Amino acid sequence: MAEGVRLLELSATGSEVSEYHVEAAIAAIHARALRVEDTDWQAIVALYDTLMAVRPSPVVALNRAIAIAQNDGPERGLEEINLIADRERLAAYPFYSAALGELELRRGRHEAAREYFGEALGLARNAMERRFLEGRVRACEV
Repeated sequence: MAEGVRLLELSATGSEVSEYHVEAAIAAIHARALRVEDTDWQAIVALYDTLMAVRPSPVVALNRAIAIAQNDGPERGLEEINLIADRERLAAYPFYSAALGELELRRGRHEAAREYFGEALGLARNAMERRFLEGRVRACEV
């Protein structure tokens, strides 16, 4: 794994910054963390800020909002999701509804979370996504 992290870090270097450099840097930070709690979410948010400057998109903005939620809590993440320009472009993206579901679940709003996860499940594109989302729906029933 150390070699993989080193290669990711190396791929994040260069004389000019491209979306690929920033994505590699984000992946390297994730790879260094042994647990989600060990992830340097502040650094990831800063990198998503850079990625938004280099290649803005609703999906990048959603990933940034998720990183903010990891760093600052679900309410801040939801605020950031609500600020996404062209948010309607995410309507068919299962991880948009899944992110809303996860943040609502973390807020203790199980019914709202279940609805969002159900919506995401209806948009799932493959068996792995369906299994993951079915598990999240079940998590709302606790």
